[in-house]
Amino acid sequence: MISTNDFHTGLTIELDGDVYIVIEFQHVKPGKGSAFVRSRLKNMRSGATTERTFRAGEKVSRAIIERKGMEYLYNAGEEYILMDMESYEQISLGSHKLGDSLKYLKENMRLNILLFKDDVIGIELPNSVELKVVETDPGFKGDTAAGGSKPARLETGLIVQVPFFINEGDILKIDTRTGAYLERV
Repeated sequence: MISTNDFHTGLTIELDGDVYIVIEFQHVKPGKGSAFVRSRLKNMRSGATTERTFRAGEKVSRAIIERKGMEYLYNAGEEYILMDMESYEQISLGSHKLGDSLKYLKENMRLNILLFKDDVIGIELPNSVELKVVETDPGFKGDTAAGGSKPARLETGLIVQVPFFINEGDILKIDTRTGAYLERV
């Protein structure tokens, strides 16, 4: 159990049999009445966000999330095959479990699956991935890094805004948390 006074961003809690991660929280002490904690929570199974208000000091169950190292092997239609790095056991996950992570997945990529009570609730990608540009407008002599941006389609289908000097075939480092271009590799 954890007190709502100890909330912090990234904390995982269990409410009504589901797992939530705290996205935002705010301690509020009105002039009249008792203090409370206003929070935005994201359901880790469905991805839906909800706002919830707790009394200050109210106890909630902390959700213990287990991380397990896996390697993404390949996809077979809507199923994505992963291999446990220790036991070499393979599991398959549906595209609904992976959500937006699909935009960053490459074969042989190492990642963590998130388990809650032996049930896979999602995956955790590395903070950045290297992806190849497969389609973008050509760069022209004189284009500079500070001169603006253009869209580029990457090998996984992700479209990112990149500087004008980026060309097809370039390998880019992309931040998986924001989906933003970081640098050319």
